[in-house]
Amino acid sequence: MVGDLKRLFLAAAVDPQVKAMLAQHLTAWTLPGKVVPPDNWHLTVRFLGWIDQVRAEILTAQLDQAGLGPPFDLVLGEMGSFPKSTRANVLWLGVEDRTQGLARLNQITEEVCRAGGLRAEERPFTAHLTLSRLRPPENVAGLIESYDAQRFRWTVHDLTLFESKQGPMYVEVDRFELRETQRSSRRS
Repeated sequence: MVGDLKRLFLAAAVDPQVKAMLAQHLTAWTLPGKVVPPDNWHLTVRFLGWIDQVRAEILTAQLDQAGLGPPFDLVLGEMGSFPKSTRANVLWLGVEDRTQGLARLNQITEEVCRAGGLRAEERPFTAHLTLSRLRPPENVAGLIESYDAQRFRWTVHDLTLFESKQGPMYVEVDRFELRETQRSSRRS
């Protein structure tokens, strides 16, 4: 934490059973770089950055009032990398979002963030689950080609506000239930 600022992001949490099954599946491969522990697995919907308490309260109040939409299913599958497999600095699993629930949630949170005074996100939204970070970049083309993709499915029921602490460690700050109606209910 810097002064009274917190480093925050909004994410869809990965179901605990999916985490366990995926972690077991990944034991067959040696992942390069700094591997993200399963407890930190999530799908970032919108990175907020360093936010003061007042702005965080404004954003959470706006998210509480926003129509976030109904729960939706996601499927993890293929392995990929950023920016390219021959010089990767991030290794990830792709996400199937057939109902566009995660994309819709990203759009809604982007609108809330801009209305709350945050800058528009410059990078296009790319749904993915980060498996490892590679510094310096590495060639992971062989790993990606050999990866035996399994389909891990779960239903996303809420949007979670996380604080990123040193370590890294992600701490849940707030949760916003997805539902059909305009008002979502919060659970802390």
